[in-house]
Amino acid sequence: MADRVRTYPGTRKPTPHQGHGKRNCVKILERLSAYLDDELSRDVCQEIRAHLGDCPNCEIFLDSLRHTVQLCRQRPSPSLSAKDRAALRRQILKVVASV
Repeated sequence: MADRVRTYPGTRKPTPHQGHGKRNCVKILERLSAYLDDELSRDVCQEIRAHLGDCPNCEIFLDSLRHTVQLCRQRPSPSLSAKDRAALRRQILKVVASV
């Protein structure tokens, strides 16, 4: 059974990986959130844009990430009780302390 990738209007269908190593894709994918938030240097942004121009699969992932961010921004944040906020804060601090 072939893997299915959801695409959104205006996006290309994925193609077999060509031209560069998958490790490079992983490196790019790890930076996409910061790329979308304009938190990277000009050189890194140029490297990402060049990669995206040569890699339809990463471009599809970027389109999907953009769509996800857009949906999240449209959705109101759930309200949390004081107890839930405190529990969430403890969990975050626990994870940060373990890094």
